[in-house]
Amino acid sequence: MSVTVYSKPSCVQCNATYRALDKKGIDYRVVDVTEDQDAYQHVVGLGYQQVPVVETAQDHWSGYRPDKISSLAVLLSA
Repeated sequence: MSVTVYSKPSCVQCNATYRALDKKGIDYRVVDVTEDQDAYQHVVGLGYQQVPVVETAQDHWSGYRPDKISSLAVLLSA
């Protein structure tokens, strides 16, 4: 399952999300919405106005969400 984190530079919640994903051993790719206009439009299209936005095949959410990251780790380990 691919995990994408839409982010921007100097984002405290983004950094917390990276740390939580790393701690759970979840592979992810980071897309900087300040550098990628298509990614920015995708995030807006999902209904979000702030980063980070984490997207998987089944789910997406905004902000630092340790509960969602824990659920994702369980799903990926099954």
